[in-house]
Amino acid sequence: MSLNRSEQQVGDYVLANPEELSFWQDKVKQVVGEEPDRHRAAAELAERLQGYLTERATVIPELREHDRHEGGQVPSMRNLAEYWLRLWAPPPPKKKSESISW
Repeated sequence: MSLNRSEQQVGDYVLANPEELSFWQDKVKQVVGEEPDRHRAAAELAERLQGYLTERATVIPELREHDRHEGGQVPSMRNLAEYWLRLWAPPPPKKKSESISW
């Protein structure tokens, strides 16, 4: 999976900070618990990540670069959201296949 620069910066920052990592692992599990559809869960998580980036870019030097490079626009966080869903969310339930009776 390919991440854009801002996604990579946020991911690196979160992985380097245990408190942030724990927060986001719990957040991913919470979002999946509230929204079982993975596509909708990814969209919700991406929206929260965009808000997080906007907020943290004002105080975290590693994330301030986002403002300079993106011209103040919040970049997509969808790929990072999908990646974290794959890493930290419980696997989706398997679809029940119809049993074939002979």
